[in-house]
Amino acid sequence: GTQTEFEGGEGGAVAGREAGDEGQFGVEEAAVGGEEAEGLGVEDAVGFFVYAVGGEEEGEARVDEAGVVGVYEEEEEELSLELLLGLWVFGGILRRNSEGKSKKRKGCRGVGVGARLGKAEEAAEVAALVLTEWIFFLRGGILNGRGEGTVLGTKQLQQWERSPGYYRHLQSAYIDTRLPVELRYLAIIQLKNGIDKYWRKTATNAVSKDDKNAIRSRLLQSCLREPEDRLALQDALVIAKIARFEYPNDWPDALSALVQTLRSQVPPLQLARALLVLLHVVKELSTARLQRSRQNLQAATPEIVHVLSTLYADSVAYWIPRLGGGVDHETAGAMRLSLMAMKVLRRLLIAGYEHPNRHEEVVAVWSAAQQHLQRFLQQRETEKLALQLAKLHHEMAREHPAAFALLPNSIDLTTAYWGLAKAHGESFGAHGTVQAAVSNAKIGTDGDSDERSTTEKLALRGLLILRACVKMVHSPAQTFKYRTAEDKEEKNQATELIRQHLLTATLVRDIMETLVTRFFVFRASDLREWEEEPEEWEKREEGEGEDWEFSLRSCSEKLFLDLAINYKDMLVQPLLQVFYSVATPENEDVLFKDSVYTAIGLAAPVVFEQLDFDAFIRDVMVAEVQKQKPGFNILRRRVAILLGQWISIQTTERQLVYQIFQFLLSTSDPLNDQVVRVTAGRQLSKVVDDWNTKPDDLEPYIDSILAQLMALINEVELTETKMALLNTISVIVERMEHRISPFAERIVGMLPQLWEASGEEHLMKQAILTILARLVNAMKGESVPLHGMVLPIIRGAVVPGSDTEVYLLEDAMELWASIIVQMPQPSQEALELVPLLFPIYEFGSEQLRKALEITESYLLLAPEHMLSDNIRQPLFSALSTLFAALKSKPEANGMVCNIIELAIRQAHKLGGTAAVDQTASDLVQVGFLGKLLEGLRGSWTAHCTTGPLAMHSPVDGIVETDYFAILARLIMGSLEGFSSAVQAAAPQVLTSQTGRSRNPLDETMGWLLEEWFSHFENIGDPGRRKLMALALTKLLDLNQRFILLSLQSLMTVWTDVITELRDDTEETTSSTMDHSKEVDCLVYPSSTLQPPDPHEAPEDARRRGSTYSDEVHTVSLPAFVKETLERAVAVSGGEEAFRREWVGNVDRDVWGGFMGLGVL
Repeated sequence: GTQTEFEGGEGGAVAGREAGDEGQFGVEEAAVGGEEAEGLGVEDAVGFFVYAVGGEEEGEARVDEAGVVGVYEEEEEELSLELLLGLWVFGGILRRNSEGKSKKRKGCRGVGVGARLGKAEEAAEVAALVLTEWIFFLRGGILNGRGEGTVLGTKQLQQWERSPGYYRHLQSAYIDTRLPVELRYLAIIQLKNGIDKYWRKTATNAVSKDDKNAIRSRLLQSCLREPEDRLALQDALVIAKIARFEYPNDWPDALSALVQTLRSQVPPLQLARALLVLLHVVKELSTARLQRSRQNLQAATPEIVHVLSTLYADSVAYWIPRLGGGVDHETAGAMRLSLMAMKVLRRLLIAGYEHPNRHEEVVAVWSAAQQHLQRFLQQRETEKLALQLAKLHHEMAREHPAAFALLPNSIDLTTAYWGLAKAHGESFGAHGTVQAAVSNAKIGTDGDSDERSTTEKLALRGLLILRACVKMVHSPAQTFKYRTAEDKEEKNQATELIRQHLLTATLVRDIMETLVTRFFVFRASDLREWEEEPEEWEKREEGEGEDWEFSLRSCSEKLFLDLAINYKDMLVQPLLQVFYSVATPENEDVLFKDSVYTAIGLAAPVVFEQLDFDAFIRDVMVAEVQKQKPGFNILRRRVAILLGQWISIQTTERQLVYQIFQFLLSTSDPLNDQVVRVTAGRQLSKVVDDWNTKPDDLEPYIDSILAQLMALINEVELTETKMALLNTISVIVERMEHRISPFAERIVGMLPQLWEASGEEHLMKQAILTILARLVNAMKGESVPLHGMVLPIIRGAVVPGSDTEVYLLEDAMELWASIIVQMPQPSQEALELVPLLFPIYEFGSEQLRKALEITESYLLLAPEHMLSDNIRQPLFSALSTLFAALKSKPEANGMVCNIIELAIRQAHKLGGTAAVDQTASDLVQVGFLGKLLEGLRGSWTAHCTTGPLAMHSPVDGIVETDYFAILARLIMGSLEGFSSAVQAAAPQVLTSQTGRSRNPLDETMGWLLEEWFSHFENIGDPGRRKLMALALTKLLDLNQRFILLSLQSLMTVWTDVITELRDDTEETTSSTMDHSKEVDCLVYPSSTLQPPDPHEAPEDARRRGSTYSDEVHTVSLPAFVKETLERAVAVSGGEEAFRREWVGNVDRDVWGGFMGLGVL
């Protein structure tokens, strides 16, 4: 094969691929030159290109037509796209392999012509051909995934799609019917994909208005005349997407033009294409999120419905008489028109009206559809139309329940659907499967019809309609939407109509009986698939509950449960009678038993008061699961499901339940096939996860159950099944807590293999991270041996830009948090992960919360490391950035403040006042303290304003309390450090708000103390109130006017807090009153300290130690106030001088209240 090569500079030669008789485009020879052309500098490049179209005569003609040389010049901006396309194709950025095309074909030659392109009009003549080469690359390069070419080509496409004119030329290539269908198809696909990204006016690099007009002007006609069905479909999708953006404002005639086409005498092809476009436009507008889009559709609906209903009626009238004699071409075309018209009508009747029953055109279509349904069911050729009518009836019942009930003959229609479903039930349950299962003979096909036959689909619609009717009557709040009195009246009429004339006692009992005896029973195909593809079948059965609207059995279960709940008095006793008649070890009708047990499992919340399930387990279930007869594997599977359904409702026989699951998971019994064991493995998670599960009861069975589950994980192949079984082990780990330690090594041993085998299955990796986190939490301090394996996984998942970050970050963070919480002593490998926390602070949401939790855990685990120079400063800097952004999020803001508060406390423990001084200096340096004071200053300013001039407080409530708590910790740690920090941070605040003061500390402390005392009464937590009281009291040691001037406020705080601390204590007897002056209920005597729990998490012990060493719990406030006040009096020159200068300014009542405490 030959490849294209590009060489920059004059005289470079390009050998192109050759085109053959098939009509492919190609180039045999071309001269390529230009300065620095290899780098694709469009401004400097000159491209000479020639096209040849395969075939002797056609090729030469097209070469002559397109034989031009394009020269890009700076002033000709409009040519950039065309020349970029040409230069790129011939520049060899993507090497096109022409294997098998090396031999020259007759009549295919290249001609170079030296005509200069000076006008955009001439460039447009070759644009489509250039695009042809581009699309050829798409087909031969990107779609075939060719290495370097694919990567470079993808980047080039990303560049092009942002270029002006790109999508207009894509449409030109699609419209050109001379091009091969495959190439046109790729062009329209690219156009469709680009609309979502670039059609919005607000999009970056949005399609220009001129390009939009050009594209829109050619849309309808190009689709109406398109002979290829798949191209027409894509064109219709393009039109629909654009209509969603532009109808009616920028494209007011989008719908009217289609309606006009439908009214006109156009050829059948154009009529079919108009219906196709209308269908997809209606789909787009009806599913739009904006209410305005749906309202625009509703405004146009009546006219469209009138035209379509006429078209539908006329076409049906044409082909119905002709069905008996076979279907010719014209009849088939008319039937397709009817089908397409009904598809559009069905959607319009639902989405185009708020109250369909109030419109004559809807009633007419509804009535005609009912007349046609019975006729359509009789002919195989009309089954698709019958399904469309069934969808209309179901969607009307679901979306417009009142309208459904009030439209003509809806009760009779629903009854007819039930009759059809019941008749299908006669063949749904496989009559021959019972004998086949019991005798172990080959399973036949009795009652086994084509999968998802039309009859089954119609029966499913019938059940869905019935379920919608049940919801109308019994869940009206969720079903009906009414805004006016008329709406409410229609709702009442509809409800009563359904209740009285449809859901009669006779029908309800008939439905229940049919569901249990017919639709709950396995079919031959079910049992055949059980045998042939057990794992796939089990997975599908497990997942069908989520897609119940598409499965007859799952929908039957939902309908049965609705009836059991809402007609409890009517149905429970008959159901129990059937249950008691089959629930005996002697009854071996396996399939009927399975269906009855299915009903009992679904109805567990309804029948539990009247059914002794524990007795059923003891007397029946234990015996049935041990029966060694063919077909009892079906019953064993059902027993596992039944126990999972009943465990949380009424089961006290836990030991028996665990023994049953242990037996069902065993491979030694041949009846425990893979379906039975996988089902048991899934259901066991529900049993173990139940609230009443006690680890002591489960412990005797854990060894064998874990071994069985791990063996089963290795046996199954589907990732989803492995994950489900792994989840069961994960639940067991969580429930067993520290008792799981003896089995941890075995569990962990299987995880690396699962990790490697999962490949790109990130869900499996998430499940593995989850079980590791649960293992670590269960084992507490004993989990240290796991850390060597786990910490590298965490690093790989949280490193910024890693391949797994997007998928595994959340689970890795949970595991990381668990590791640090459960780590008795810090390890070097764990400490090396700390810097990876800082980028995660930028993520927000749950990742931010978890990152802050981990940071706090690290401060408790390794304060020396966290407060070292290389960690402390970047930590404070990252927290400062967060701090400014979280003012409106009290919880996240509180977490940041708690970390700073803990850092100050840990610094004081490690290095005393000097360490606190350094911490305060760092908080000033990174701007944290300045932002904190700025927020408090804003609150003080806001609280000073009232009336029309009132300002909004930037921080308030618990956020402001957190701010003051940080200041309190600084004061308690180091008065000097606090004063210096406030002096350093105050200019940042004052310069931005009030101008620089001559004494920043006095200025700042003046308004700060005023705001602090004002906020004090809003602090509800006793510990916080005491902390503030201690800190404000300690300020007296500064002997500064700003605190002595606040002596009255300080005495009010002392009186309130000390009184609270005394009121809460138990020392109230007269014998202890003499000592009550020192009483502080928040000080914990050593005799009351909680002893360590041998099974507690190491972090729990660290937190308890931190709490017990806190000044709030070690310092008596009354004694602290007494000692501090005495020092202040002494420094002021004695009691008399202190009274004269400072106490004289205190209100007499405030002074009297404080002295009444007896502190002095």
